[in-house]
Amino acid sequence: MTDLPDSSETAPREVYTHGHHPSVLRSHTWRTVVNSASYLIPHLHLGQSLLDVGSGPGTITVDLGRRLAPGQVIGVDASADVIDQARALAHDEGVHNVSFQIGDVSALDFPDDSFDIVHAHQLLQHLANPIAALTELRRVLKPGGILAVRDVDYGGVMWYPQLPGLATWMRVYREVHYWNGGDPDSGRALKAWARLAGFHNVTSSASIWCFASDAEREWWGLSWAERATESNFASHAIESGAADLADLTTIAAAWRAWSANPDGWFGMPHGEIIARK
Repeated sequence: MTDLPDSSETAPREVYTHGHHPSVLRSHTWRTVVNSASYLIPHLHLGQSLLDVGSGPGTITVDLGRRLAPGQVIGVDASADVIDQARALAHDEGVHNVSFQIGDVSALDFPDDSFDIVHAHQLLQHLANPIAALTELRRVLKPGGILAVRDVDYGGVMWYPQLPGLATWMRVYREVHYWNGGDPDSGRALKAWARLAGFHNVTSSASIWCFASDAEREWWGLSWAERATESNFASHAIESGAADLADLTTIAAAWRAWSANPDGWFGMPHGEIIARK
C-alpha cells in the first residue's frame, strides 16, 4: 500500500521522470478522452468550462474542447515546448474554444471558483506533494464543480511473457520515479489524497490500458525500447545509480523482444476519482 505523505512535507526533489523526448510524446499523443478519461464522459455537458492541468501535447484537452464547445477549455503545462505543440494541434484541428498556457500546479494563475471541471491525467504521480496540488485544484473549482483525476499504478502493472529484462525495467523505473520525488503507485491513493485535500464527495473507479495486438505491441514496446536508452529516464537511471548502460541496453532489448512476440500482453491499471467541491 502506498504510504500517504504528510501534506506539509515537500520532497527535496521534484522532476518529471519521462521528459519530453519524441519517444515519450509519441505515447502521449495517442491519448484521447475515450482511452484515457472515459470515466469523465457522463459528467461532460456542452458549455462547461474546464481546466486541464498537466495537459502535455494536448490531445485529451482538444478532445475535451470538442465535447464541451462552446465552453472554454484551458490546458496548463510546465513545458513551453509542449505548450507550443498543443497550440498547434488545436489550430490544426480547428478547435477554437481551447487555449494553452504555461503554469504551475502549485500556484495556478486563476481566481478562486473559476471552472466547472478540473481535470488531471497522469500528473499527481510525478509530484512531491500531491495533496497540496489537489488543494490548489480545489481552489479554482466552482462550488459543485467536478475534479477528475486519473493516475497509473505501477504496483499492479502486468506483462507476458515474463522476460527478465522487463523485470529489470520495472525495478529501475520504480527507483527512478521515487528518486525524482514522485510515487509510481499513485493510482491507489487518489481517493485518500482527495479527502485529505478537503474533498468529501469522492467516487472512485479503475480502468486499464492493455497493449496486445501486433500494432499495439510495436507502438508501445518500441517506444519504450527507445525511451530506455534515449530519454530522460535513461539519464535519470544512471545519475541515480538505479542502472548502468548495460542494464538499460538489456531493458531496451527486452522491450524489442516483447514487441516481436505474438503472445505479448501488457496491462497498466489506473485509479480514477470524481470529486465534487
